[in-house]
Amino acid sequence: MAKRVAIGTNKGGDGKSATAVRLTEALAQGQLPSGRRPRIGVVDMDPQGNASRRLGWVDTGKQPTVNEAIKADTKGAAADLWQPIGWTAEFAERIVLLPARLTLENRIKEAGETGAWRRLSKALKGADDHLDYILIDCHSQFSHLTQLALAAAHHTLSSSQADLDSLNSARRYRDFVVERGEDLANDDLDWLGVILSQVDSRNSGEVQQVKNARELFGEEKVWGIVPRMTLLHYADEDAKPLCQVRDSTRARAPWELLAQRFIKEVPAR
Repeated sequence: MAKRVAIGTNKGGDGKSATAVRLTEALAQGQLPSGRRPRIGVVDMDPQGNASRRLGWVDTGKQPTVNEAIKADTKGAAADLWQPIGWTAEFAERIVLLPARLTLENRIKEAGETGAWRRLSKALKGADDHLDYILIDCHSQFSHLTQLALAAAHHTLSSSQADLDSLNSARRYRDFVVERGEDLANDDLDWLGVILSQVDSRNSGEVQQVKNARELFGEEKVWGIVPRMTLLHYADEDAKPLCQVRDSTRARAPWELLAQRFIKEVPAR
């Protein structure tokens, strides 16, 4: 079984998809203590499918998605649904995807059905043994889709921008994980910390909010700070890995450090 980490917050626009995609990219180029390169699976649990698109997946409307894996309500249903991403970089062959499209919203109506919150976990059972890590890009609300993700995860991370609303959103997500893990029959679920993204060090207000984040969550729980760079936006828009974007060394550096910490704190099985 892969180590599964859900990436979430409690509002849109806080960089969840960007964090899932760029951390996946950095992890796939990283190195496990054994010297082997990690194999990564991305599960897109947001019906908008932003992570899927940014990984270069082209939706023809015919491919199976995470929606079908959950709907099946069968152990290992995801095994035959993993798909390659659309990037052409060498390391992309170590990344597979369970993509999402708007049909994923249909699963929300199942929220009241017995055991429905376990269906993603059931779909992944035995279907991720060939992977080291799975990153789950969560929905932006504490909806049934988020609960599906959290019930399947071993750990969680938050993504936040350096503003008060975003920090409060990350705090609510942390509190939900801490307080509701038992309700999802996932007592061991833990919150690893928060990644602050798109931080403008020239903006005194954002600098102050970084300090506030360290006070709110604790120094050790602020995993890292990703500077605001237009280049990151272009890479997301063009669905490219950063390594294929010109002059991206500075943009890649924070994600490489985050991947190193990730591998250290979330040892692969």
